Amino acid sequence: MEAAAAEAEVRLLLQEARESIEAARSYRRELQQRLRGLHQAREQIKDSATLTRDVLEQHFSDLKGTLKKLLDERLMSLLQEVDVIEQESIKPLDECQKLIEHGVSTADDLLREGESAVDGDVGQQNEKLCNFTKKALHIQLDSLPEVPSLVDVPCLSAQLDDCLLTILKNQIFRHGTVASRPPVQLEEFVEKPGGILVRWCKVDEDFIPQDYRLQYRKSAASPFEDVYVGSESEFMVLHIDPHVDYQFRVCARGDGRQEWSPWSVPQIGRTTLVPHEWTTGLEGYSLSSRRNIALRNDSQSCGVLYSKAPTYFCGQTLTFRIETVGQPDRRDSLGVCVEQRNGDDSLQRDQAVCISTNGAVFVNGKEMTNQLPAVTSGSTVTFDMEVVQLGPCSNEGGNFKLRVTISSNNREVVFDWVLDQCCGSLYFGCSFSYPGWKVLVF
Repeated sequence: MEAAAAEAEVRLLLQEARESIEAARSYRRELQQRLRGLHQAREQIKDSATLTRDVLEQHFSDLKGTLKKLLDERLMSLLQEVDVIEQESIKPLDECQKLIEHGVSTADDLLREGESAVDGDVGQQNEKLCNFTKKALHIQLDSLPEVPSLVDVPCLSAQLDDCLLTILKNQIFRHGTVASRPPVQLEEFVEKPGGILVRWCKVDEDFIPQDYRLQYRKSAASPFEDVYVGSESEFMVLHIDPHVDYQFRVCARGDGRQEWSPWSVPQIGRTTLVPHEWTTGLEGYSLSSRRNIALRNDSQSCGVLYSKAPTYFCGQTLTFRIETVGQPDRRDSLGVCVEQRNGDDSLQRDQAVCISTNGAVFVNGKEMTNQLPAVTSGSTVTFDMEVVQLGPCSNEGGNFKLRVTISSNNREVVFDWVLDQCCGSLYFGCSFSYPGWKVLVF
């Protein structure tokens, strides 16, 4: 008995030791993961600080170069103004100077002729004096050109307002800011079939956003590209391949500003949900390359276009967006069903719930009293379902209830859809009697 008890005690101690060892391993893994997180945080701080320094140095270097260029251009412009004023002001003085110099030369000639007449030979004196007197009268020695006074001619000067330096100094001292984090950050990624609903939020209380700008890329080697610019704080990014990491970032533009804020910290988003696709081969409908857009063409053939597979699961939101409209018909339908059924021309039948293009809601082929607004171009119709099980569910059948919410144009109807079997997933479908209707599903 004592040996058995001792053996049991040893087994217990070994079990406790193994559990402690596993706990220590788990603890070490958690600590190592936190160390990696700290390393990433440190690298983010250092890398962003280095990038910020480079941006600041380049910006101010560009400013200095631009400012010097502008000052040089302004100096040259002012010097050219001085040259023009100087030349235009000197020109009349040059003309006056020529006139006076000509008068001086004439007076010199007249003086020499007069002195020669006075001091000349007596026999020719009378004739010389007579000629000189006539010449002197002709020259009009009492007529003098007018020379402008100094107050009447330009006196150039430069007016330089020293307050420019004060203004520049104040502007430069306020130019640029350094923030420890961007004013907006990515907040949530919600998986959607073939898409990701991206939400972001403002983290700077003093920042007043006017617009947001969301970008993404598929790999680090690819450049970021704009996927949304607008005032909303969430956006459904479509055409996302499942099980692939996409990198997202967002920035904002302040109210009344032209420049965008710094980018948020990039984050990874992915979806594991297979994209919704319409089934191919139905003559009355043309599909996009990704088979998520269906266009009712002008074929006379009609019928219900179903999804490729039952890809709608309860708890998700199924969205139809009307891209273009055609002529409406009371048999038009958008909705979900338990199974595909060939030969029907509408989802207004049993085992299906749908909305018509006029806003009427049908449950198992019966029209409800409540009605939604008619769908128009750009309308979005959503289906949300949750399970409310009334009784046992088995292969032999049983009561099975789904709580259905259909929303359209900011209005909704809520009802219970009772089925006779469990439905883990549902098909979706549409039917349009006339061409021109185009619908996107996601």
